[in-house]
Amino acid sequence: MAQPLIYLKQRAGKDWLVGCDSDAFTNLAEQLYQQLTQLVKQELPPRILLSQRDPVQFLAGFMAACAARCPVFLGNPDWVEREWQQVLATVQPDLIWREGRFPLAPGAAQDLPAQPGWIMVPTGGSSGEVRFAIHTWSTLMASVQGFRQYFRVEQVNSFCVLPLYHVSGLMQFMRSFTSGGRLVLQSFKALEAAAGSDVDPVDFFLSLVPTQLQRLLETNATAWLYRCQTVLLGGAPAWPQLLAAARAHGIRLAPTYGMTETASQIVTLKPETFLAGNSSCGQVLPHAQVTICSPTGEILGANQTGAITIRSQSLALGYYAIFGPTLWVGQWLGDDLGFLDTQGYLTVVGRQSNKIITGGENVFPAEVEAILRATNLVKDVCVIGVPDQDWGEVVTAVYVPDEPLSLEVLQAALEDHLSKFKRPKYWISVPELPRNPQGKINREQLQQMILAWQQATDRLDQ
Repeated sequence: MAQPLIYLKQRAGKDWLVGCDSDAFTNLAEQLYQQLTQLVKQELPPRILLSQRDPVQFLAGFMAACAARCPVFLGNPDWVEREWQQVLATVQPDLIWREGRFPLAPGAAQDLPAQPGWIMVPTGGSSGEVRFAIHTWSTLMASVQGFRQYFRVEQVNSFCVLPLYHVSGLMQFMRSFTSGGRLVLQSFKALEAAAGSDVDPVDFFLSLVPTQLQRLLETNATAWLYRCQTVLLGGAPAWPQLLAAARAHGIRLAPTYGMTETASQIVTLKPETFLAGNSSCGQVLPHAQVTICSPTGEILGANQTGAITIRSQSLALGYYAIFGPTLWVGQWLGDDLGFLDTQGYLTVVGRQSNKIITGGENVFPAEVEAILRATNLVKDVCVIGVPDQDWGEVVTAVYVPDEPLSLEVLQAALEDHLSKFKRPKYWISVPELPRNPQGKINREQLQQMILAWQQATDRLDQ
């Protein structure tokens, strides 16, 4: 497997960054690589915290760090002060590359081990803290090779509107850069405003999250989306009405299943199969293995729901958090529940931790959300369990109404579609749901919204 420095040399002088300066990337990457090699000769490879907003500077810094085998932590430029404080305490960087400057961080300690060649990709923890999945050049490249083999493509051209510090954007760069393909870097806001792009996407893989796809469909970008070679859809569950709309417009959609821990997708539905009516997550890519297990660890048969268990060459080594690294042993047992059918197509049912237990009954939010969206009365919705003294939890819908409507109308629309225990007891109307750029709900902010609603409701009841 070719190493980062080889790819840097191979892409030098090639105009592969569409809309950005490819030469500027090469020159900056080489400059930073030379600086790092001098530092490495003098001491241990410096720990780098990379949080550049400019995409060329970010990618150049990333490749320089990888070529010099320096541990590199990828950072979100939009972290708030609390998150930055936590990350700085966790990483204890020697170098901070941020906002066009490359300063030396003063007084960094080296008491938390980070091995040469580690690539730390941020992912949220269960309590909202920032932690990092520990990848290497080899795990990322395993994902690239699995992708190319699955789609039978030599060169991968990517149209990226997702953040590069996140695995969803980073892997688009990795696929294109290492395969000799082209890479378009454009903000989603610009794509949405123009209802497409001047770049003809006929040879490009476009990656979107469900809320982005919905917004592009609403801005009449369907003709442009129709021309895309493939529209990869991941990051969050897609609802049936969205998939049906994409299918009706003939969009070559490829729903995916993956995560930061697996260096993006390990399961993907091919566009031809999607257009033929299949709405699963697809089949497992060549570099991964997926089994469905019971709570006691037994492997379940076809169409039996259980915990999704993953082995993959692209699997991260573990997590890097405030107390240092925690390494795994070869497999990932996450929080997701699903089943494989007789043809090996994976369907994800929901998350064990999101399951609501109300009065002894199990409720999966995804089912309730899908029914609510099908009413066409809400623009966006998140269903969550709220603690309750009598029921343990009660089903609560936080929603964005499509237009002013009475709660009675919304409740009536569910009566023939959901059992009574699955219907929301609490309804919270909000102007917008807190989602990150990958379309995932910010649960911490959502809990704050629910708390504010509860406090306001308590005052009204007094």
